[in-house]
Amino acid sequence: MKKSHFNDSQILAILKQAENGVPIPELCREYGMSNSSFYKWRFKYGGMDAF
Repeated sequence: MKKSHFNDSQILAILKQAENGVPIPELCREYGMSNSSFYKWRFKYGGMDAF
């Protein structure tokens, strides 16, 4: 299985930016990821908070 380019804390930070109003296409361009990756992460990590 391929290892993710981002670790869990980075993914949560990206999702938090999206919650705060940053447009998703802008985040995808900034971090070099696809829209589908973002939505998969949101499904998997949605509702989680970093401790």
